[in-house]
Order: sequence, then structure tokens, then C-alpha cells
Amino acid sequence: MTALRQTWQVTLRGLRVYARQPAYLWMTLTQPIIWLLLFGALFKAVTKIPGFSGGSYIDFLTPGIVVMLAVSSAGWTGMALIEDIQSGVMDRQLASPVWRGALNAGTVLYSVLTIALQTTVIVLLALALGADYTHGIGGIAILILVAALLAAAFASLSNGIGVLARQRETLIGAVSMVLLPLTFLSSALMQASLVPHWIREVGKFNPVNWAAEASRSAAMGSLDWGLVASRLGLLVGLVVISAWFATRAFGVYQRSL
Repeated sequence: MTALRQTWQVTLRGLRVYARQPAYLWMTLTQPIIWLLLFGALFKAVTKIPGFSGGSYIDFLTPGIVVMLAVSSAGWTGMALIEDIQSGVMDRQLASPVWRGALNAGTVLYSVLTIALQTTVIVLLALALGADYTHGIGGIAILILVAALLAAAFASLSNGIGVLARQRETLIGAVSMVLLPLTFLSSALMQASLVPHWIREVGKFNPVNWAAEASRSAAMGSLDWGLVASRLGLLVGLVVISAWFATRAFGVYQRSL
């Protein structure tokens, strides 16, 4: 069995969960939909602040909600591996000749596919609310690609933490500790020129900010290919590092048995 086939089999296992429990997909959409509607109404007057550039706040907010969705949803990917560890399934998988990377890549692919679907729903909802996708289908495709890369990185990190910690509480604490700080230390909700200087400096090293800048430029704002390409490159690098970390975590777990 090739590595690609092993990866796909792991992905299918996750997709079957959605097939048996389709309500779960819509439950995970509830929070970002509330974010879009609530923040869109609450911060609508932000566009009147001197220095704010661009169109309506819904145009500015939509890419931010997409990246928040990617981080929050992908962050829970490791929960499935913790359940496998506690039920003994993980031990049986590691006793087989399966490529360790496939155990991570399969769950990451499953997470990316579901987040791509969720992002599409958010895009359509924003369109109904009046969002203007300046660069059409191409811009939306880049928006989904950025969300997928960000989700892949955080799904791998979640898997690595889950395998090493082996406890749901630890993963819940890690996700909760990371999600809001990364969001508010980015341009997901507020234009960078309107936030304190130190937040802009931190944002240069924040993957959520990389994703927000790239997706906003590609889908909603003035297209800057240099910015989009550089942020995509950073996200790809983060995906590679995160995947390495998660794959190594399986080896650490196996040696601890």
C-alpha cells in the first residue's frame, strides 16, 4: 500500500464520521456565522474612522472570519487521535507497517476538506450580506487556498500536541490559549494601520495575520501579488514544519510504549 493510498484511507475514515453525523458539520459552522453577523453589525462604524481604507466592513471582515474558522476548526483535529490512543486503536495502527506520516496527513487532509467546504458556506453568506469579491472566482480560490494551508498547519500542530499530551484537557487548553491571542494580534478584525505599533510588529510573525493579509488582498482588496506570494510561502513553510513535528510525535509516542 503506497503512502498516498494510506493517507487517503485515513482521510476516508474521518469523512465517514461526517457521513454518519452530518449535523456536526453545520454545528461547527454556527460559531463563524455568528462571528460574521455579530461582528459585522457591531463594528460596522469602523469604516468611518479616519484612516480606514477599503469598502464596507463586511468586505474587510470576511477574510478574517475565514482564517478564524480555519484555526478554530483545525485546532481540534488532535481530539480524534487522543480518542484513538485511549481506545487502543492507535497502538494497533502503529503495530502495522503504515507510514507514520500518513496518520497525520490523512487527518490533516480530512480537516482541510471540511474547512474548504465551511469556507465556501461563509463566502456565500458574506455574498448575500453584500460582500464584494473584487477579483472574482480567482480571488475566492486563493482565499480558500489560504484557509486550507492555515488549517493544515494548525491541524498538524494539534495532532502533534494531542499525541504527545494524550489528554483532551491539555489540547483544549492549548487551543483556547492560542486562538484569541493570535486573532487579536492580527488584522483579522481591524485594519493594521489602526492598531498599536507593537501589535503590527507582532503580526509580522503571526500566521493568522499572514493568512488574513493574503486572503484579503487576493479576494477583496487591491491585489498585491508580491504580498500574496510571500504570505503563501510562509504558510507553506509552516505546514512543512508542523507536519514534521506531528510525524515525529508518533515516533515519540511509540517509543514510550
